[in-house]
Amino acid sequence: MGQTEEFIEGGSFVRPQRRRNPAFWKYIAVAALIAVPLFKVAQSSFRLRCPHHEHRPARFAYPGERITWEQCDELGGRPLECSSINVPLDQFDAANSGNKTFSIPLIRFRGNNATQNLFLNPGGPGASGIEFIYRRGEQLREIVGEGFHLLSFDPRGINSSQPQATCYADAETRRQRSSVRNNRVIEDSVEAYAWSHNFVRACADTMGEYAPYINTPQTAADMNSILDAVGQAGLVYWGFSYGTILGQTYATLFPERSERVIIDGVANQFIWYEDLLDAETFIDTENVWEGFIKECFKAGKDCALSPLAASEDSLKAKLFSFVEKLRQNPLSVYVNSTVYGTLDYETIWYKAVFPTLYKPANWYPLAERLAQMLEGNATEALLAYGLSGPWNIEGDSTEFVTYNDGASGASRWPQDRESLLNMLIPYENESLFAPAEYGGYYIKQQWQIPRTHKYIPRRGVKTAHPLLILSTTYDPVCPLQSARSANAAFEGSKIVEVQGYGHCSLSAPSTCLAKRVREFLYHGTLPDSYAQCEVDGPYFVKPEEDGKLKPRRHFDDPEDQRIHLAQLELARDWEW
Repeated sequence: MGQTEEFIEGGSFVRPQRRRNPAFWKYIAVAALIAVPLFKVAQSSFRLRCPHHEHRPARFAYPGERITWEQCDELGGRPLECSSINVPLDQFDAANSGNKTFSIPLIRFRGNNATQNLFLNPGGPGASGIEFIYRRGEQLREIVGEGFHLLSFDPRGINSSQPQATCYADAETRRQRSSVRNNRVIEDSVEAYAWSHNFVRACADTMGEYAPYINTPQTAADMNSILDAVGQAGLVYWGFSYGTILGQTYATLFPERSERVIIDGVANQFIWYEDLLDAETFIDTENVWEGFIKECFKAGKDCALSPLAASEDSLKAKLFSFVEKLRQNPLSVYVNSTVYGTLDYETIWYKAVFPTLYKPANWYPLAERLAQMLEGNATEALLAYGLSGPWNIEGDSTEFVTYNDGASGASRWPQDRESLLNMLIPYENESLFAPAEYGGYYIKQQWQIPRTHKYIPRRGVKTAHPLLILSTTYDPVCPLQSARSANAAFEGSKIVEVQGYGHCSLSAPSTCLAKRVREFLYHGTLPDSYAQCEVDGPYFVKPEEDGKLKPRRHFDDPEDQRIHLAQLELARDWEW
């Protein structure tokens, strides 16, 4: 298929606004056909949010690119530039698309010595690439260096892309209809099953003919459209969490364009696309919880929980007993007439403990708040965990991508509640944390939007350059076992394991790992065999009173220290 030659105009920009959504994270992959790039003039759907700019910024272009950009903000005193492109509804069938398109917003943080763009995807599905650059661009720049432009985007259906994937006609409908109890496996089954019947219909009706094309294979093909727009032949990519599904899918669909692909915090694409239940997600979650307890005792006075028990086992038992009692006796916490609430089992286990396992840099404050609760003061816990959810996803793109990609709907699942419950009970009993995604299976069972992609993961994929695969030893949701699955699927790929806890390498500061990433990006260098890197410093460190970070170890090289401090800043960020 041919492609049009029009420019894709840069639009003005608004930094995305995110609402809290307790939906569990997901991860996804892509379809196995050839993309059809289609470029049209795209008018951006977002506006400038720089208070010192009151006029429309000038657009500018770069040699070899087919889009124009505009400065939309600054980061660390350096400009951020924004643009957007329109992509066809169906990248794999132009006739099917007609004149329908998705608008994809782009953001770029330019490197001083760069000639190529490093594509970044923060995961989700549903996480905003625009927000990722805003929140983490400076630290990622320190790690990557000045040799690459950092480029990210909001994938189709997500955040500022248009149309945004939603299951609600407006905010008021969402407020009235989105509440459902779905954490208790048996007690909440009736409500979760009945609520999902309506939810899946609303998703299909609200998005109409756009709904079936919000999936990872289409997003992978969209990345080719972005590559073509910026005049880059091959993909240079670093994807985290769900972004590893996107990366694996792209590399399988377009191996000839996969020049430098890093997948970090790896999800198993074979399970993601083809299995009903995910047997791998939680296999190391308890190991991370055990690590929290172990490292707490190792830290001594630097962990507030350490003095409250005589041993690791007794502390674990004490915490579990306390949290378990919250099932029947939630804590009422009153601060003032506008700040009050209750702390129950679901809040502490699924909104406090579980998300904090992702980011060990937040173990110190979690231990402090749990210790305060054990001693009768739950105010800090309420303020931190009881007033909002831990996940920041705008709209309902998580559901669209997850269930459009996977084995969903009546053709794969029994449609009665009892049969599904009988399937779920043994699965949910395999991990104390598994009910975090319990309600999603009722949606997956009843999903009505047809699966339009034809992607099937395969092994023996030979890419233009082998993949670099990153994992911690104990990841709470993307276990090392899943990284080994990817390693077996892509010829010549190599694993670098960070010997520690947390979700993705960004959660476990390691200058050894950062050097491996640079060597791969700049020179294509892979380890000769399976490689390991140590974590730099302890897990429990009392924060400085001024909030500033200090190195966890000595560095002879000032650049190594800057990278280390950037990693610490990334690791302590509460939001994934």
